[in-house]
Amino acid sequence: MHTPDYQIRTMTRAEVDIAVDWAAAEGWNPGLHDADCFYAADPDGFLIGLLDGDPIAVISVVKYGEHFGFLGFYIVKPAYRGRGYGLQIWNAGLAYLNGRTIGLDGVVAQQGNYMKSGFSLANANIRYQGVGGGSPSVDSALVPLSSLPFADLCAYDQTLVPAPRTAFLRGWITQPESTALGLLEGDRLAGYGVLRRCRDGYKIGPLFADSPEQAERLFLALRSRAPAGTAVFLDTPANNAAAVAMAQRHGMGMSFETARMYRGPAPQVDGQRIFGVTSFELG
Repeated sequence: MHTPDYQIRTMTRAEVDIAVDWAAAEGWNPGLHDADCFYAADPDGFLIGLLDGDPIAVISVVKYGEHFGFLGFYIVKPAYRGRGYGLQIWNAGLAYLNGRTIGLDGVVAQQGNYMKSGFSLANANIRYQGVGGGSPSVDSALVPLSSLPFADLCAYDQTLVPAPRTAFLRGWITQPESTALGLLEGDRLAGYGVLRRCRDGYKIGPLFADSPEQAERLFLALRSRAPAGTAVFLDTPANNAAAVAMAQRHGMGMSFETARMYRGPAPQVDGQRIFGVTSFELG
């Protein structure tokens, strides 16, 4: 009798496209150009499980800096679920991030399973859905991010994420079919946001700003860059009341929820300046 050969190894860049396609099939609505940006963040941080050479399981375990990692794309093909293949690739992913604080955005139904692996709930993230369009911004404080020193952007970003993500950020703000804007207070960056094309409509993420008023200016400017009537999504931390109120004020409805969880000490960042997370896959 043939015993299936199950092999777990690092993905090639082409295989990251498989993970993104499976994420789309799960209804997660990835960006059209996410794979290049994600892979640049940590080319060794994507694992694939092959059964007799066929891909049946994926996970991403991206390292940021020296002490943090983020887990995402944890998917087993439906026909192979419940057989232990997922647990094996899960354990391989955790081993790759051993010794680091690990974050994830898990579907709410899986919270209990993640807790069994030592993860604790930090907050919910809520995906709000609205529509694009609106009056184009004439706000002179809003400038293309590409016009600002990249080091200034990285310094600002670093105040709101657990560890540097320079390689990821460089690709994220220059990806095709996207708009990346910074908001200046004098000559100082006081917020930034990125709108990117997704399988369905557009997502705004991240949306970081020093105040709710500044976040709204960025939000309206980015939303206006999406074609009128197309779907626009914003993934909002549920514990930022101003962010939730902004989404609701602009007619956005809740479409999806995740549980942001950490294993290890939760990062200390100012959540009241996070109005939209970058992505559920890479944090």
